[in-house]
Amino acid sequence: MIFEGSSLSAKLLEEGIAELVFDAQGSVNKFDRQTVSELDQATQALKAHGGVKGVIVRSAKPAFIVGADITEFTGLFSLSESEILEWVGKTSQVFDRFEDLPFPTIAAVNGYALGGGCEMALACDFRVADDSARIGLPEVKLGLMPGFGGTVRLPRLIGSDNALEWMTTGVERKGDKALAEGAVDAVVAGDNLVAAATQILKDAIDGKFDWQARRAQKTSPLKLNANEAMMSFSTARAMVAAKAGKHYPAPMAMVDVVSKAAGLEREGALQLENQGFVQLAKTDAAKAQIGIFLADQLVKGKGKKQAKAATKDVKQAAVLGAGIMGGGIAYQAAVKGMPVVMKDIAQPALDLGLGEASKILAKGMQRGKVDAKKMAMTLNNITPSLEYSSIKQSDLIIEAVVENPKVKGIVLKETEETVADDAIICSNTSTISINSLAESLDKPERFCGMHFFNPVHRMPLVEIIRGEKTSEDTINAVVAATLRMGKTPIVVNDCPGFLVNRVLFPYFAGFSKLVLDGADFAAVDKVMEKIFGWPMGPAYLLDVVGMDTADHASGVMADGIPERMQKIDNDPVTVLYGSERLGQKNGKGFYNFGTDKRGRPTKDAAPEAYELLKPHVADTKEFDKEEIIARLMIPMANEAIRCLEEGIVASAAEADMALLYGLGFPPFRGGIFRYIETMGLDNFVKLADKYAHLGPIYQLTDGVREMAASGKSYFEQA
Repeated sequence: MIFEGSSLSAKLLEEGIAELVFDAQGSVNKFDRQTVSELDQATQALKAHGGVKGVIVRSAKPAFIVGADITEFTGLFSLSESEILEWVGKTSQVFDRFEDLPFPTIAAVNGYALGGGCEMALACDFRVADDSARIGLPEVKLGLMPGFGGTVRLPRLIGSDNALEWMTTGVERKGDKALAEGAVDAVVAGDNLVAAATQILKDAIDGKFDWQARRAQKTSPLKLNANEAMMSFSTARAMVAAKAGKHYPAPMAMVDVVSKAAGLEREGALQLENQGFVQLAKTDAAKAQIGIFLADQLVKGKGKKQAKAATKDVKQAAVLGAGIMGGGIAYQAAVKGMPVVMKDIAQPALDLGLGEASKILAKGMQRGKVDAKKMAMTLNNITPSLEYSSIKQSDLIIEAVVENPKVKGIVLKETEETVADDAIICSNTSTISINSLAESLDKPERFCGMHFFNPVHRMPLVEIIRGEKTSEDTINAVVAATLRMGKTPIVVNDCPGFLVNRVLFPYFAGFSKLVLDGADFAAVDKVMEKIFGWPMGPAYLLDVVGMDTADHASGVMADGIPERMQKIDNDPVTVLYGSERLGQKNGKGFYNFGTDKRGRPTKDAAPEAYELLKPHVADTKEFDKEEIIARLMIPMANEAIRCLEEGIVASAAEADMALLYGLGFPPFRGGIFRYIETMGLDNFVKLADKYAHLGPIYQLTDGVREMAASGKSYFEQA
């Protein structure tokens, strides 16, 4: 044995060939501080050995190396810029020392080689991948750039254009694509990976491959003349500006670093990379995106644990109530291979539900993501029916009828009388109390909420609502079924609006008050989309939700939380609803919807909406963008805080992911709690107090004041 550590080891094999094997104690290999240190020690031991003629780098696990240990980043990035620079500089030099070994090296890549794992492969002279390999530099998804030499080696290996596409999008490559672009030298079957790597290494040792020339290419300036460089980097900047926008600084920072380093050798280029990495590490965007990654890991881990504990296996599902929502749920189950009965009382509704599934599949075929076989399989998994008897064999029944408690109660009662004693019954209600609906059932322990978001096939979140009498077995089984349907489950406790809608309606109320005070709804939308980063401003979102739905839901919220969510006099939503301006569903709301001459959808601020609102609103005036953001976001933040304090949601991380996946909360802000903490709890308290006179939705809890005063974090409690 040449070297043995807890994460990797090196030993000499035949004919002077050594192997460096990554085999961490956990389920995957990743670069934490310990592993980086061991890599450096192993490199020095290989260099000093004397009998080594070449090195194969491989993994003993199903994946090569999944990247850096993100859990260390939060602590690292709280250090000063000079301390982070020292860390990343020293770490990248470990990869340099490996690259400089006095004999050829080859990476045998299986499974994921991402981030630092990809950079390890790039530090080798050759790379061979198996057919399971997925190679890439996804640091941009964390608001960062590669920090261990990726921005230096990859452009010199595959050209700056290809390298910048890899890095600015973060999209990983399969082996054959990486081979076509020149990032790997061969792709082989998995059982031939080590043998193929060994043969290439032997050929390099024997002088059949010029490994020193390959290495020199990675340590020299880019081979671009002045015109080529100008064209390449100006095109890259234009593409990044169009795709990433101003809220995500990492992609443009990468273009700048690669551009400035183009004429430099490895040492100078790496210094620029190190500096760029540090600058990004201190941005709010990186803090937010790393927070999302960690929160997502928490949510996924929790979901897997609950699913593993499930004692009931869902083999067949049923959806009660077809239409667009029911059809969407049925499609989602069917496309993931779960047979589903779609039951309704009217044939036209069944036709609409099947039509919704067919429409989603047809769009998938147009984009090349769905073939005829998948379309047939999905539609064959859906059984439409007008009879209750058709759901007798279903293990999971999802009620998705009209949002009316009496109707839902009747349907749930009839369902319980029809299905097996151990079948699980869920309601897709978006606002009605699960505890009140459970009163219709003899066995409320097998009942919970299962709230999908529209459009079902695109929205990742399913809120699973635990009632007072819901059993843990029921929750676990529904979590497992949700995961099988390809969705992200987040379990919350029952309350009016549950989590997502409960925090959304104070946001809508803040918007309505702002319009009544004279704000132009189109101007508000522009600020919330372009400045804050929502995919839709509040007026546009209300048009998509539907004025009838929003008005009804606000009534439910007013009944459930009267102390804060009483209906607003002359609410613009109610005014438009009263004039049958329902939004997108009938083409007219705050905006008029239509199509242009080419058939593309159009959206124009509606003169009719301004006219209808005119008698109820103050004279139009321009509001500062910061005031617009504050008046909408403080109510949402306050209600999210109340949900956490009341135990409706278990952690700030889960609340953040629920809003990200259920509402499209801007990822570069990290979620509602990350947004509050980035602002600083002290600053949030001051800002909320400034608007406290506007009513209860702006007024803080004692809990948040105590958190701010004691310097605590909502994420320390997770």
